Amino acid sequence: MSPANEPRQSKAERTAAAREKAREIREAQLKKDKRNKLLIGWGIVAAVVAIIVIVALVVTSNIQNNAPVADEGPTPANGNVYGGVTLLANTEVAKSEPATVKIADLPSAPATPPAQVTVPGAEAEAGKPVKVVLYIDFICPACKSFEAQYTESLTKLRTEGKITVEYRPLGFLDRQSTTNYSSRAANAAACVVNESPEKYADFVNALFAKQPVEGGAGLSDNELKKMATDVGAKSIDTCVDGKTYRPYVKYTTQEAAAAGVTGTPSVFVEGKQWGKGDSAQIPFDQFLTAAIDAKK
Repeated sequence: MSPANEPRQSKAERTAAAREKAREIREAQLKKDKRNKLLIGWGIVAAVVAIIVIVALVVTSNIQNNAPVADEGPTPANGNVYGGVTLLANTEVAKSEPATVKIADLPSAPATPPAQVTVPGAEAEAGKPVKVVLYIDFICPACKSFEAQYTESLTKLRTEGKITVEYRPLGFLDRQSTTNYSSRAANAAACVVNESPEKYADFVNALFAKQPVEGGAGLSDNELKKMATDVGAKSIDTCVDGKTYRPYVKYTTQEAAAAGVTGTPSVFVEGKQWGKGDSAQIPFDQFLTAAIDAKK
């Protein structure tokens, strides 16, 4: 039957149909509102759970990063008992015998810093290239500035066989991060020299290139691991996760303090500290050149 032939609805029927349509619309809206409330509720629950997980991870990470460090531990392959790694020509690193370092073997730091600081293992050796020893901290802005200014010339002199450059990374500025970044970065560097000594200089350069600002968390362990891989080193994941050389870094830091080192960078050439006493007004390149000339 065509619409034209359909029987005309009465007013009561039209009213009833309108009411039924309104009821259906209200029910559909109520169902939609209920569904939306459920979705919002579950969304809030999921967000809260995510926040709890993130907080738990942060807390766990902070507990791990700030956990007590042993007072005794191994030196890395190619790292000496003074906490140093000595760079020779090109990518070559001086070899060192495996050893164990113990905090108990160290004297206490002096109550008053000595006027003349003498650090172990930095003294001149006859018939050998001039020895440059650098106490650094990977979150130290002044260390980054020193590296930016002198790395190129130091690398050139190393390649020419005129000098060796020994890095001794410290945890002096752990207090300047919330995660003991200085010690964690130094540990990662020790892991690299243990696994891939030829990549040590590149990794040190990368750490300074990506130096975090003081006061924050610093780079994460995962970021440090990736940086090592990015410079071509073998995986240091297990070494970093196990904090293998944190006792070594702790020992180096306390040994430096016991010798009278009070800040970074602290630079020694043939055992003589640059920037102190008679050398206070002498530019570093002149100070180094004088030492090289004296050995000819």
